[in-house]
Amino acid sequence: MANQIPFTFDIPSVSQLTHQIKQVLENQFRDILVEGEISNVKQSRNGHYYFTVKDDDAQLPCVIWRSTAMRLNVDLRDGQQVVLGGDIQVYAPHGRYQMIVNLVQQAGIGKLQQKFEELKKKLEKEGLFDDAYKKPLPPFPMKIGVITSSTGAAFQDIRSTFEQRWPAATLYLYHASVQGLNAAGELTRAIQFFSKQDSPVDILIIGRGGGSLEDLWPFNEEIVARALFNCPIPTISAVGHEVDFSISDFVADARAATPTQAVIIATPDINELRYQVDDYTLALDTVLQQKIQHYREYIHRLTHSHALLAVQDKMKYQKSRALNATEKLQSLLERTVSGKKAGLQQVAGELHQKSPELKIRTYINRTDSLREKLGNRFEKVIARKTVLLQNCISGLAELNPKAPLERGFSRILQDGTWIRNKAGFSEDKSTEIEWKDGRITLN
Repeated sequence: MANQIPFTFDIPSVSQLTHQIKQVLENQFRDILVEGEISNVKQSRNGHYYFTVKDDDAQLPCVIWRSTAMRLNVDLRDGQQVVLGGDIQVYAPHGRYQMIVNLVQQAGIGKLQQKFEELKKKLEKEGLFDDAYKKPLPPFPMKIGVITSSTGAAFQDIRSTFEQRWPAATLYLYHASVQGLNAAGELTRAIQFFSKQDSPVDILIIGRGGGSLEDLWPFNEEIVARALFNCPIPTISAVGHEVDFSISDFVADARAATPTQAVIIATPDINELRYQVDDYTLALDTVLQQKIQHYREYIHRLTHSHALLAVQDKMKYQKSRALNATEKLQSLLERTVSGKKAGLQQVAGELHQKSPELKIRTYINRTDSLREKLGNRFEKVIARKTVLLQNCISGLAELNPKAPLERGFSRILQDGTWIRNKAGFSEDKSTEIEWKDGRITLN
């Protein structure tokens, strides 16, 4: 380094050099257009989009500011082939250049056609087009889902055709954009909406009217194709005109050349059904009349056949025997019943004479008489005994040793014995004197 010859001219700094590059690039590359494939799409918290547009040999960093993104109303996703418009800007702190985008459009038909063929081969190889996965369409759908633009002519054609062809059905429209960068995402969300319903529709129609390849491109997006493939509801793709084909046409369970044809494929014609019902009714009536006439003639032949006449004669003979046997049986039964009835009446008379009821009544009368006599005797005995008891009570009252006490007398007791005279009194013993109201003891 010491042997190097010093520079004799001014050397710019990194900032100065970057500033010179910035002036050249930003003045030279203004309002430019570039075509490529979008990748690494990221959206910052403040709403700016950062991504890269690339081809096979190069890539270019790009930015869409939030205000521009809101104005463009874009839905950027990796893999989109687009044309971008804007200015080249040099970002000095990182020493890199980037494109400030203010225009986003779908790429040209050549690129789109190539991308169409590539995606078609890819999905076909994966089996998304196989007939084995195609679900059968219901013969009489009553709930039909429609995914298209609510303001487009396609929905008006679908609705008017339904009103003429199958007015019994109910239409459920999910509005979705059918062209532009946002359309693929909206179509996918619409398919997922119908797929997740607890009470799903019977069939699902997705499509739009005619247009250029760029207009129809949302129906060629991979996310739409996979959503259709995973949809549990039978689907009909009706995109563009009869000559137009989309990836959705190959993946859906059925393809209609136009939205109007989609209705024809999805539903029966109510007028044809009426004609068929009338034809079936007439045919059934004819068959029934023929059957009735056939069996009427068959019965007529049977009623006049020799075998049936012989059977009728046998039936008459057996009926006559049965009537005779019935009469004999009836006569025998009446005689038997009459005899049994007379016997029963005789036995009833004898039973009445020997009936214990008479004896029971006699014993009841005797019992009543004895009960009455016993009652009278019991009263007399009670009265007599009552008088005797009163006499005893009076006698006992007179003999009551305490009766004199009630009259004011007292008595002397020694050792609990009543001393009735002087001879029975002992001066050595304890003495008790008893009055009617108590006793005292004298030692």
